[in-house]
Amino acid sequence: MKIRSLGVIVFLAVAGVAVLAQDAKDLPAAPSASIEKQRPPQPAASTPAEKPAERPAPADSSSGQASPQPADAAGGSILETPASESTPAPDTTLHSFVNEVRVVFTVTDRHGRLIKDLSQNNFKVLDDGRANARIISFQRETELPLRIGLLVDASNSVRDRFKFEQESAIEFLSQTIRPKFDKGFVVGFDATPEVTQDFTDSTEALSRGVRMLRPGGGTAMYDAIYFACRDKLAKQARTGPMRFALVVLSDGDDNQSHVTREEALEMAQRAEVIIYSISTNITGSKNDGDKILRYMSETTGGRAFFPFQITDVANAFAEIQEELRSQYALSYHPSTFAADGRYHTIQILAQERKGLKVRARRGYYAQSR
Repeated sequence: MKIRSLGVIVFLAVAGVAVLAQDAKDLPAAPSASIEKQRPPQPAASTPAEKPAERPAPADSSSGQASPQPADAAGGSILETPASESTPAPDTTLHSFVNEVRVVFTVTDRHGRLIKDLSQNNFKVLDDGRANARIISFQRETELPLRIGLLVDASNSVRDRFKFEQESAIEFLSQTIRPKFDKGFVVGFDATPEVTQDFTDSTEALSRGVRMLRPGGGTAMYDAIYFACRDKLAKQARTGPMRFALVVLSDGDDNQSHVTREEALEMAQRAEVIIYSISTNITGSKNDGDKILRYMSETTGGRAFFPFQITDVANAFAEIQEELRSQYALSYHPSTFAADGRYHTIQILAQERKGLKVRARRGYYAQSR
């Protein structure tokens, strides 16, 4: 099942955390190569962006109306409707209005080992740089239900090691998804994303979804991330605490997306999704694709892996699995919350024990009334 178009969400500029601004500065230009000439220049990351006009849905040449996509028997329908219907204001679609911010995060020591025995007193939260945020709940996240999307780059650029990566992904899902508790889905993407297995707790069904993937075509990674966050993870019923994550297996070299890197990243932040990425680059040197994978992962509180040998891919999946079972979560009230729709920065600082590093998403979008 193919997506012919994806709605465009407003890019709101990220202000605040200095390291985030520096990371973005070092990256290649945000628009993908296929639309760079058509898109007006984006404003600098330190200033608010003006709201662009919505991109119209593609029209059927025979009727002049937006064309629906066919339903997929294995993965369920991902019908695309006109932009005015498919991309309503995220503040009214993804969440109800609350002034509570929830953050899932990971703590490691200076050697990269996971630290699992900390308490609420070990942390301080800075919201937009202000330290008087009030923590209202704290949990060790070892047993929360998982909702995981596996996004596999099926473009020609990953053909050489595609089979091994498929088997590593299958092993990861088999070890991670617990029947009647967790759920996962599989999306392959080249020029367009395709659901080969929708949400299920069956590891056998997920394995079949991975094996259905065949390499070929261009790379539209931003489109795939945007779709997985907006149309899959954001629409999952949140009846209680859950953890939402994407595992992206790609070289990061996007050349055919209709949305930009920042639009895909904003959708992940609005859906509170952590992105883990495993690079398929085997050149031995970091390229622009690797920089993008690291940027998107670290901004959402995840982690990027860069295997030098093909066997290291399985090790990366194993580390992601362990990390998903070794996290913390806290909720807090910002000291001066404003329902303004703006992006606000988050910093979680570890106290009392030296050498600890906290990895969490770097901000959130306050929901407008």
